[in-house]
Parts: sequence; C-alpha cells; structure tokens
Amino acid sequence: ITERRRTEEALRQAQKMEAVGQLTGGLAHDFNNLLAGISGAFEMIGARLAQGRASEVERYLAAGQGAARRAAALTHRLLAFSRRQTLAPRPVVVNRLLPDFVELVRRTVGPSIAVENVSAAGLWPTLVDANQLENALLNLCINARDAMPDGGRITIETENRHLDARTAREHGLEAGQYVSVSVSDTGTGIDKATLERVFDPFFTTKPIGQGTGLGLSMVYGFARQSNGHVRIISEVGRGTMVCLYLPRHLGEEEVEDPIASSAPGQAQANKTVLIVDDEPTVRMLVVDALSELGYACLEAPDGAAGLRSLQSGQAVDLLITDVGLPGGLNGRQVADGARAILPGLKVLFITGYAENAVLNHGHIEYGMEVLTKPFAVSELTGRVDRMLREA
Repeated sequence: ITERRRTEEALRQAQKMEAVGQLTGGLAHDFNNLLAGISGAFEMIGARLAQGRASEVERYLAAGQGAARRAAALTHRLLAFSRRQTLAPRPVVVNRLLPDFVELVRRTVGPSIAVENVSAAGLWPTLVDANQLENALLNLCINARDAMPDGGRITIETENRHLDARTAREHGLEAGQYVSVSVSDTGTGIDKATLERVFDPFFTTKPIGQGTGLGLSMVYGFARQSNGHVRIISEVGRGTMVCLYLPRHLGEEEVEDPIASSAPGQAQANKTVLIVDDEPTVRMLVVDALSELGYACLEAPDGAAGLRSLQSGQAVDLLITDVGLPGGLNGRQVADGARAILPGLKVLFITGYAENAVLNHGHIEYGMEVLTKPFAVSELTGRVDRMLREA
C-alpha cells in the first residue's frame, strides 16, 4: 500500500509539473510575441524621431498600444483562471443583462447562427460581477460559434436550481439554491479525451495563433471565485452545453447609478494626493497625470515613507497605494496606518491582482476602492475626480 501511495504521489507530482510547464510555456510564448511588438514599436518611434520623420510615429504608437492592450487582456484571463482577478460583485438578476447581451452575441457570431434566449420567470438575484459574467458567457458563445462552422443554434438559458447534498457534492458546492446560466450549441461536440482537459490552461483544439487556450479555464476560475461551479455536457455530433451555477443572493437587486466615464477637465481646488508605489515608472505616470490636472502630489516608494509624509502633518485628501509593497508593510497596512492618522481618508488601491490582504474576501471598507493595473490614465483621473467629489 505504501509503495502504491508513493507511485500515485509521484504521478500527481509529474502531472502537476506538466501543467506548470504547459502554463509557463504558453504564457512565455504569448508574452514574448506581445513584448516583441511593444519593444519594436518603441525602437521604430525612436528611430523615426531621430530621423526627423515625426509624422510616421503614429502607426508605431498605435501598434505598441495595441500590443500592450492585448498583454493586459492576457493577464486578466490568466488571473481569471487562477481566481485572482479583481471582482466587483453586486446583486444582479441575470435576466436583466440578457437582452443587450444577446444582441451583442448575434453581432459577434454572424447571421448563419441563430441565438435564442430562454429566461426563467422569477429568476433569483445572484451576487456576481456583471461585467465578468458577460465576458465568461461571451467566451462560451464564441467557442460555440467555432464549433458550428456551417451554422447552427446557440441557446442561452437561465433557471433557478435547488441542489441537494449529493448533487452539490458532485459539483464541489454547498447544498442549496443556485441560479444556473447555460450556453448550448448544436455543434460538433467534444470527445471524452478532450472533455477531460478543457479546463487546463493553454489547452486548445484551435490552430496555432487562433486561440490562447485560456477561455474555458478563465470561465471555470471566474465561477469558482464567485463561489459557483461550471458543468459541461457534450456529445460528439450533437452539441455541447456549458452551465454556470451561481449561488442565490438572499436580498434585493441593486440598481447601479450611472458613473461618468469622462475624465475631469481640471482638478478640484486645493486637493492633495499621496502616491505610494515601489515602481518608479508607475509613480511617475500617476504623478504626472494628476499634476497636469492641478492636483498637488506627494510620492513615496514604500509604505514607511508614505506614513512618514502623513505623520509630518501634511494635509492629504486621497491616498493612492500599490498593494504589493516592499519594506514589510503592504498597501492595506499602509491604508490602515494612514486612517489612524487621518480618520476617514479615502484610499484607492492600484494592484495587479486581487490580493486577499486588501479585498478581505471581496469586501473593502467604505471610502476604499480598487483599480486594477494596467489602467488607462483617463480611467485613473476619472476615478480620482469622482472619489474626491463624493462626500
């Protein structure tokens, strides 16, 4: 028995290392392609400026920005797979999202594929990030489209579900009430061997260059991070159904106030912002963007330096801090220390992923917000403006 256990453990370790190798290999391949585009664009911009051909810079600028956006999208998908993306869950009745979403799917999949929406009456609310749910469903619909090259039908269906203890255990869930959202197609189906690997990162059946293989693993990671699950049923030649189970939220749906997306034209008078980030480039960009709008900016490379600025008696209206800081204090500890000095100080965390130290299982305190890196400068300035205007 001991020998068999050792053999099984060795097999598990080998499978784990194979998965890590597949993940890092796929990630390195995709990132090297994107970095080649970004660094090449910068080189060409420098060369054209040195040659006095500034009018030709625009195309290289656009190419570099496009590659940077694709790199950001890749990291977001990777974080979704690893259940570390920054989510903003709110009580949502999924049926309310579907009319606009179905129209988006119709435009995406083209006229040869019919898209149907079957919404259950009286659907329960669920606590979910609506934008990321739509991203996950869109991934499923694109997979469905690719499985139907000669056309077919996609059905998006919602339902209230009661899972008993046995069924819930099969799905790795708690028994109870769930909202199910499924995407079905009449496509080629998935064979058993492929079905066992569909959630593996960077596994794809598409030709090289036509898919990263992060789509379904991203959907799975999103569902698990939302305390739910994903189930796939498929039959070769008949089609596939992918079903997301999301826990019922025992409360009312929230009606979101529209948030202005435009960046502010000028800063509010006499507002001071403290920026704490150990990455000099990020710090420089944030300081330059806010200073240009008229904000007074203080900066610090680590948490201890940031707290010293506050202890000196300097008036600060907003703290912007990275979360993963060197020197023994993370961003959340800096924020807590800052609020001990200036009670009620507003805090904007800028972070590359959803650190538990900040989000505390999805909950942050009033007056604290999270902005995920990489972000557009207009997104940063708009968020700063809104936070400082709110009472």
